[in-house]
Amino acid sequence: MDTRLLELLVCPVTKGPLDYDRDRQELLSRSARLAYPVRDGIPILLENEARVMSDEELGL
Repeated sequence: MDTRLLELLVCPVTKGPLDYDRDRQELLSRSARLAYPVRDGIPILLENEARVMSDEELGL
């Protein structure tokens, strides 16, 4: 994932920042508790494609 692209992307739900999880190939929105997939280097920023993050993943 290009770091310049990551700086421009925001969560479509909260408009907040996203963190990149390289191992899982996901963009994480901690405020929305959603993990958006990255497929073939392309972020899929659709709420219906995201998975809900668990409390353990959020460190709660």
